[in-house]
Amino acid sequence: MNERTLLPVTSGARVLAVLGELLHPHRARALAALVALVAAAASALLTAPLLGRVVDIAATGQGADAVTGPVLALVAVAVVEGALAVVGVGLVARVGEGMLAALRERFVDRALRLPLEQIEAAGSGDLTSRVSTDIALVGDAVRHAVPDFARAALMILLTLVGLAVLDWRFLLAALLAVPIQAATARWFLRRSGPFYAAQRRAGGAQQQQLLETVGGVETVRAFGLAAQHTRLVRARSAEVVHLAMEVVRFQTRFFGRLNGAELVGAAAVLTTGFLLVRGGTATIGTATAAALYFINLFTPVNQVLFLLDTVQSAGAGLARIVGVADLPQAPAPARAARPADTGITVKGVSFGYVDGHLVLDDVDLEVDPGTTVALVGSSGAGKTTLAKLVAGVHAPRAGTVRIGDAPLPELGADGIRETVALITQEVHVFAGPLADDLRLARPDATDDDLRAALDAVGALGWAEGLPSGLSTVVGAGGTGLTVEQAQQLALARLVLADRPVAVLDEATAEAGSSGARQLERAAAVALEGRTGLVIAHRLTQAAAADLVVVLEAGRVVERGTHDELVAAGGRYAHLWAAWSQDATRAAAGTPTAAGRSPAPPQDG
Repeated sequence: MNERTLLPVTSGARVLAVLGELLHPHRARALAALVALVAAAASALLTAPLLGRVVDIAATGQGADAVTGPVLALVAVAVVEGALAVVGVGLVARVGEGMLAALRERFVDRALRLPLEQIEAAGSGDLTSRVSTDIALVGDAVRHAVPDFARAALMILLTLVGLAVLDWRFLLAALLAVPIQAATARWFLRRSGPFYAAQRRAGGAQQQQLLETVGGVETVRAFGLAAQHTRLVRARSAEVVHLAMEVVRFQTRFFGRLNGAELVGAAAVLTTGFLLVRGGTATIGTATAAALYFINLFTPVNQVLFLLDTVQSAGAGLARIVGVADLPQAPAPARAARPADTGITVKGVSFGYVDGHLVLDDVDLEVDPGTTVALVGSSGAGKTTLAKLVAGVHAPRAGTVRIGDAPLPELGADGIRETVALITQEVHVFAGPLADDLRLARPDATDDDLRAALDAVGALGWAEGLPSGLSTVVGAGGTGLTVEQAQQLALARLVLADRPVAVLDEATAEAGSSGARQLERAAAVALEGRTGLVIAHRLTQAAAADLVVVLEAGRVVERGTHDELVAAGGRYAHLWAAWSQDATRAAAGTPTAAGRSPAPPQDG
């Protein structure tokens, strides 16, 4: 993660400004919440004087009937305070949830429009930790910390006023705890921010490492990297645990200092009460009320100071969320170009992920409108990189990529999305009804449109065979789909989206031999009438393409039809011979050299 260009984290001033923007539409409700909470806190302050009155009644030897009034008043105070607190907390929660919903929408809207190149540079773990852990942290603070903080702060303020009303000397005695509490809060705030920011970074790094290890588990096993990845996961997890333990130790010291402040304040108030009662300027009941006031301050003061912990942690998460939500959108072209046709032209393109190492070097490629070109080559040849350049994920270091007569930058991000569809082997099935999953590609599609798209890719049979047909909930928490079904779902989305240019990056690679044949037929149907660029995982796809382009070490080394390249006896012919030999062995039941269906190595 240290070598990645992480997504930005905004400043504290900007976080406050964003909170102001989010609060603005809820001003009236927020004011009503404040009034309710103030009234609730003020009502609660009547408890201590009423209890002090009971003490005075007992101290002066009055009859039991004298206690009835104060007791009934205590019951009334409890009912009124509870009702007002419920109203106030409910209003605060509604304001907070409204603000959180707006923040989520801003974040998701911006995250979905981030250039894939920027996400790749940061690592998907950085973004997923923000959309999951950080938003959950802020949400928890909105639901619990903010209402509790508001009530506690108001209770502290009004309780101090109550002490002053009893006797100003009680207030001075209680304030002796404030310097210790203020110093504790200052010490805490100065040190807790870096702790929580470090926790967020460590959590993102751990999530990124887990995603890389679990997502690439087959590659990890194939290259014998299990031990190395286990060490990396252990190291990331150990860092998270270490920081968590440091936070616990830090919080323990924090509460120890608060307990010291409470001891000083309580001793001062009790001493003041003793002196005032002895001097005849206060009754025992008044001293009792003052002591109760101060003791009642323990909980709200500790809440406020402890909630600073939650606020700091949520603030660190909020700064990461706003950092993404505030990212500027890619500038749209002054006048978006419209391609004259759907041909693809790659001219003199070079690209590298790191300086000094080119993955593609001076690549030229012409794809006529409506034709399908298969990219073939060994691992690291640059096939996936070329596909991403055509799909607009990356911009070339040199050269140009055009759709029709329009360079990709002149189409703009929206124009590229409306023109080019990219389908990879990593297909996500969204949780929810199958119909909703399909309508992500075309929200206005009717059920007949969905069935037609599924039928085109050979998926209508299993889709209608699901427990509730197209209404069946699939994905996480629902009916699981096989790898082949998930890929068919992606191809059905391509049919529904109806983009004129389609890039298939090994879209059948995860299926077995029988499933691959079915997916190849589905892909061929989905590409009908479109310009297609296909990274061929199996050479049968290349044999069926209109043109085959062979890449090696970032350069085009051969191009032509399947028959032409086989007859030429070059690199492609050798790949085809090896493929055919392995396919013959597999058909005869003889294990291939790889022990599986033959396929050229994939790009990294």
